[in-house]
Amino acid sequence: MSDVVDFRGGDFRGPVIGKAEYKQQAPAPTALDALPPAAAGFTGRDEELGRLRAALDPSAVGAEQAVVVTAVSGLGGIGKTALAVQAAYAAREAGWFPGGVLFVDLHGYDDVPVTADQALQSLLRALGVDPEHIPATADERAGLYRSVLAEREAVLIVADNASSPEQVRPLLPGGVRHRVLVTSRDRLAQLGARLVPLDQLTPGAAYELLDRALRIADPEDNRVVEEAEAAARLAGLCGYLPLALQIAVALLAEDPGRSVAEFVDELATSYDRLSALDDGDRSVRAAFDLSYRRLPTDQARLLSLLALAPGPEVSEEVAGVLVGAQEPASAGLKALARAHLVERGSIPGSWRMHDLVRAFGAGALVGRAEERDAARERVLGYYCQRARAADDRLRWLPGREEPQEFQDRGQALAWLDRERAGLVTAVAWAREERFADAAVRLAPYLGEFLRWRRHFDDLIAVTDAARRATERSGDRLSQAAAWNNLGNALVEAGRTEEAIDVLTRARGLYQAAGDGHREAMAWNNLGNALRLAGRTEEAIDAHTRARGLYQVAGDRRREAMAWNNLGLVLRRAGRADEAIDAHIRARGLYQAVADRHSEGTAWNNLGLALAETGRVEEAIGAYNKSLGILREFEDSFNEGRALENMGLVHQVGHRSTEACTAYLQAADAYTRANAPAEAARARSRAAALTAPEKPTDTPAPASPPARTTDSAPPAPHPPDAPGTAAR
Repeated sequence: MSDVVDFRGGDFRGPVIGKAEYKQQAPAPTALDALPPAAAGFTGRDEELGRLRAALDPSAVGAEQAVVVTAVSGLGGIGKTALAVQAAYAAREAGWFPGGVLFVDLHGYDDVPVTADQALQSLLRALGVDPEHIPATADERAGLYRSVLAEREAVLIVADNASSPEQVRPLLPGGVRHRVLVTSRDRLAQLGARLVPLDQLTPGAAYELLDRALRIADPEDNRVVEEAEAAARLAGLCGYLPLALQIAVALLAEDPGRSVAEFVDELATSYDRLSALDDGDRSVRAAFDLSYRRLPTDQARLLSLLALAPGPEVSEEVAGVLVGAQEPASAGLKALARAHLVERGSIPGSWRMHDLVRAFGAGALVGRAEERDAARERVLGYYCQRARAADDRLRWLPGREEPQEFQDRGQALAWLDRERAGLVTAVAWAREERFADAAVRLAPYLGEFLRWRRHFDDLIAVTDAARRATERSGDRLSQAAAWNNLGNALVEAGRTEEAIDVLTRARGLYQAAGDGHREAMAWNNLGNALRLAGRTEEAIDAHTRARGLYQVAGDRRREAMAWNNLGLVLRRAGRADEAIDAHIRARGLYQAVADRHSEGTAWNNLGLALAETGRVEEAIGAYNKSLGILREFEDSFNEGRALENMGLVHQVGHRSTEACTAYLQAADAYTRANAPAEAARARSRAAALTAPEKPTDTPAPASPPARTTDSAPPAPHPPDAPGTAAR
């Protein structure tokens, strides 16, 4: 304003008073160091921090083609803001942004997010633009914003909590001198940004965060170190989520007399863990709810029903079944993944949820009991149908009608491998009356697969869950079948004495029911357990009884099983010639019924009996026959047994080179079959050949004796459907 008041040219008709007002215009204030405080106890993000530093460093190689925008994304509460702020402080201290560091919280997941217009207004003010000079329209504001930045040295803009690319695009500067660091629960790949996704902390980093943050509150607080095991459990219950860990620290800090173990017990037994993770200022549930409320209805429903999925991962097919769709829920899962509410699992086509997100999803189903139970029934129905089809393929024999749903054994095994954890968990739903029948039907379809893959703990869990359910039903035959299958699982796991008790009970139930054919199954399986327990004469009697009952029933395949098992125990009793005859009878019957896989195990056991009588060349021939068949079926475990037995025969014959080769091949086969103890034994035998010790003539264990499982009514398989074939 001029300091002269000019009245020239005025027409005055009376007294005139001149009045002048002077204003001194100062520059508008700036806010170029606006970062919030760094998070207390920040730790465990060295790799991600290094990636951010590399993206922000103006001196990095190729900086002239640098990516201007870096987007940190992850689940709510995963620590995105803490990481971005830490990286911004590091960049400022390194002197990379002499023009200043701007920070704006876009509140992208609040009910009323900050618009790009509002954000630009805030940033322009922070850059020192007088409010009177800020344009009214968004385009004009964006143009002024870029112009102001163009006149400044390098500036870092931290745009926190963005929910969409539209919130961020107007904030991008022109040129490559400045940088934008964005945080979001969504990936924001549309920005052309360098993407830095965040996952949960490692257990070690979570433990360190608990200790550091608690010591910030009180340097003398040693509870985490003194209760290391409880602290590790606490970190796990918090899902290694930084927000949950910080809340846990706050709750411990406000109660110094509370032990970590006490807090862990309260959290572990809490009906609603998310409610317990609330310190009055922060809440895990509230953090997740911000993301949940933004989901379309179908995605929100999918997220809540995914909480019901059995197992730690869920396939796209099962996700589709949960929501009642006819197709896999691929699109919905990908949308949830973009929001970091699910992530890809360890197997292609599978997905997993963070533990606390699963708890949140389950909470969203409160009051929707019928929808929840109907979804679980759909899953059980789907699993029964697909598992039966896979089991049919695994048990299929040439000459029978070929199953159509799975093209070959490999395809059936691949599906069962992928769904194993879910299948086992679904059988455990048998403890609830509504799901008991379906779960009991599902259990027998898993037996062949779990034995084949040697998942014996799962096999016991499945058979015992079915047994408990049948005990409640009062159906004697169902109970007998469940006891029988549990006994077989215990035998596989080496729990022989328990197996004898269980199988004796199954036999008694079948006898009481007057079912001679199934009684034969129980006798056969009881004989296997008695043989392994060293009760040889009782085992011979049991297999003889089983053989007789099978002959009466005209069941030639199971008669072959009984002959095969009888041969094993006869050899153990020192009656090798009788054992040879028994195995020959078994082999012939298997050939007659076209059970080629079982024929392969009969050849192996015949080789054992032949070797016992000194008929070495015949034994080697039998082992070779066995190997040819077992390899057709990719039965690596029994291939390992046959190779190990062949190695023993060569070793007794002082053919060390052939023996060593056979042992090493056996070790490889055992390794493929997930049998590390047996693989180590075979390698030890190979290594011992170079030692001066006399060779051992102790044979490897025979092929596992034939066992039969029983599908309890109302299973779709006929009552006398065979279980595990001879191994």
